[in-house]
Amino acid sequence: MAYDSASLDKPLETLKAFDWGGDVAAFEPIDAAVIAVHADPAARADLEKRLSALLTAGTSRAAKEYVCRKLSVIGTAASVPTLAALLPDTENSHMARFALERINAAEAGAALRQALGTVQGDLKIGMISSLAGRGDTACIPMLAALLAGDSRTAVAAADALGRIHTPEAVQALTAAGGTSDQAVAAAIVDARLACAESLLKQGKRSEATAIYKSLADAAAAGTTPAAKSTRLAAARGILACLDTTSPS
Repeated sequence: MAYDSASLDKPLETLKAFDWGGDVAAFEPIDAAVIAVHADPAARADLEKRLSALLTAGTSRAAKEYVCRKLSVIGTAASVPTLAALLPDTENSHMARFALERINAAEAGAALRQALGTVQGDLKIGMISSLAGRGDTACIPMLAALLAGDSRTAVAAADALGRIHTPEAVQALTAAGGTSDQAVAAAIVDARLACAESLLKQGKRSEATAIYKSLADAAAAGTTPAAKSTRLAAARGILACLDTTSPS
């Protein structure tokens, strides 16, 4: 099906007034257009521009969510400023992040990093999650700094570093050891285990073994269930590193 911009005039106008419980069948031409523009850069740019305009037109939360879902598929750097403007908005931040996390443009990562430095609470944790979802290595210094922050944010930062699992992420997690916050300490251990597992899958057995041995040594004298669990996980990891028949 060829892209027909004029055929979207009515559906896009209807979308402006759309709210929960409305008839989504009216937007089938938009859904079809999202598919049609993939092989046509000019058409994609036109549709992206028209959809992005609805994010600033006083449309409902439901309409904005629909638009964000479509921009997550066809969005480019051109959509980033409009989406970024929604990041501090409690009602719309989640869906703006949903789109930015999936847009393959450096500007999308930059927008999430900028928001990470300004928003607080649940919104900050959301930015951390989306940056981890993108595998954004540029945010590692920011995440490392957050490991010393409030407990919920530090736990989220540790989890994100474990998901990014680059050597720089490993270094940040290692440097953060020794916290007295049990929840953060547990999150750091889990993140380091995730990094070691990733290294093992890449065939980097020596690097993975170093992490497992470090965790085992740190937990050696502990008698708590958490220490025992860490020792067990580390021992299993070390054995996996020694098993040259296991897939890497």
